[in-house]
Amino acid sequence: MKTLRIANCSGFYGDRLAAAREMVEGGPIDILTGDYLAELTMAILWRLRRRDPKGGYVRTFLTQMEQVLGTCLDRGIKVVSNAGGLNPEGMAEQLGELAGSLGLQPRIACVTGDDLSARVGELQKLNGLRHFDTGQPLPSSIKPLTANAYLGGTGIAEALSWDADVVVTGRVTDAAVVIGPGMWAFDWAADDYDALAGALVAGHIIECGAQCTGGNYAFFDRVPKPERVGFPIAELTADGSAVITKHPGTGGVVSVGTVTAQLLYEVGGVRYHNPDVTARLDTIRLSQEGPDRVSVTGVRGEPPPYTLKVALNYLGGYRNSVTMMITGLDADRKAESVTTALWESLGGAEQFEEAAVTFSDTGHADPTTNEAAMSQLRITVKGPDPNKVGRRFSRAAVELALAHYPGFFMTAPPQGSSPYAVYWPTTVDASEVVQQVRMGDRERTVSPPRRSEPGIAEDASTDPVEVDSTPSIKHSRRWQDTETVTVPLGRVLGARSGDKGGDANVGVWAESPDAFEWMVEFLTESRFRELISEAAGLEVERHVLPNLWAVNFVVRGLLGEGVSSNTRTDPQAKSLGEYLRAKFVPLPASLLKG
Repeated sequence: MKTLRIANCSGFYGDRLAAAREMVEGGPIDILTGDYLAELTMAILWRLRRRDPKGGYVRTFLTQMEQVLGTCLDRGIKVVSNAGGLNPEGMAEQLGELAGSLGLQPRIACVTGDDLSARVGELQKLNGLRHFDTGQPLPSSIKPLTANAYLGGTGIAEALSWDADVVVTGRVTDAAVVIGPGMWAFDWAADDYDALAGALVAGHIIECGAQCTGGNYAFFDRVPKPERVGFPIAELTADGSAVITKHPGTGGVVSVGTVTAQLLYEVGGVRYHNPDVTARLDTIRLSQEGPDRVSVTGVRGEPPPYTLKVALNYLGGYRNSVTMMITGLDADRKAESVTTALWESLGGAEQFEEAAVTFSDTGHADPTTNEAAMSQLRITVKGPDPNKVGRRFSRAAVELALAHYPGFFMTAPPQGSSPYAVYWPTTVDASEVVQQVRMGDRERTVSPPRRSEPGIAEDASTDPVEVDSTPSIKHSRRWQDTETVTVPLGRVLGARSGDKGGDANVGVWAESPDAFEWMVEFLTESRFRELISEAAGLEVERHVLPNLWAVNFVVRGLLGEGVSSNTRTDPQAKSLGEYLRAKFVPLPASLLKG
């Protein structure tokens, strides 16, 4: 059976610069991919393009290509990346100039059509550009900074069929850089849903780079050579099944556990929608095929949704924050007193659009070191006036330095205000988005795949198979009278968490059937709210994935308006899973044995 070896060299803008060279030189691959475009990245690229109208793409990708482009051409390795960001044509042009300076002549294609910023007014009239979670229409007063539809893999496949050596795109889904090469290599029809769904799942697994090879793994002490974790490879076959692996000799590990962790990252229900196909996450089967080799099989697919997701970002205002360190006795009283003094000097907290105060009482009694006595007070303000939020706020905090609690100091000097973007996820009819492929003088409009009818499989939360709304937190009879030991939940369960717009997800998995059975019965939605106080009062969904011995929790609204605008210390909910694992619970003693 033909195998397409698809390697990843980036999971975000800022990932390991040397990863492209490591993947090209570390062993045989057919496709080199890179994913750079998180939701927050689009706002960052907008700021870069505002400074340089010819910019708006991921400049570090050019550095990576300078290191590997010649080798890729010599070995016939295709490069597929969404590093084009807001300006894929500009990226293609820069790549051409770079190649020329290296004496190379690659065929460079770009995929466009995702940028809808010039059509926002028109689309508002058509469907209101309603918020994906709240249903609220986009206010007419809002002028988005960016508006990009998530494209699929069809444009990438078309470019590769023209024998492109490098394909750069704008906003495509993270997995599209794997789905597109699969379409091209195996000539899948638009309704080969199972094969497409397999490629989607493989793409989701490797899209975040080292997160599936031991990076950010809950059981980190099992990861060999964690100082240089290798990046992943998906060995994709014609039926959509895949083996996840990495180059020999690199750090990290590919195990059922590390792959499960990534499968649970930033997902919702059992249906995982993409522009080309909908994958049923509850059909995935994983097995350890050998050292650092995990097979992914059995994935079932359904038609893609009738709509395409669109990510809008608009200027929400300005923000600023100060962090004061409080040492020793009466830390809580010191924090309360200095906060009151700060608001009085500024004329009240109510003058700000939002004022968030977070006190972390981490000081130890009878501390053994200076640092062990310290607690932290973080105050963040947001508002439309950059001056009020900026130096005026910082200066008021600094003026308290010699006039308030003993031991006062801050973690950073006074800062000015910084603009923040608000993320607005919405959808448009797929027929409204025209995907185009360009390579030199050649250009073609790509037809979208056949889709489900409007209203079918659009909202995963409406599917009764997916949502387990069990209100009870009682144990089953099997576990009811068993001996328990109060220990951290993470002694038997792994977790990984992340952001989905204003929502957060926490995927939790067990390593044995018994632990999974206990988890399903113990870790209900109500129990989750008890353990995670920040989720109290919020809508929590639980999705059970028996094939993976896992459950996935989606916490609606935990992150407010999204990553770039919320005031949480951890705005992307990256630590939420480890927070859950640190909670003490009564665990059956039998699960701790062995």
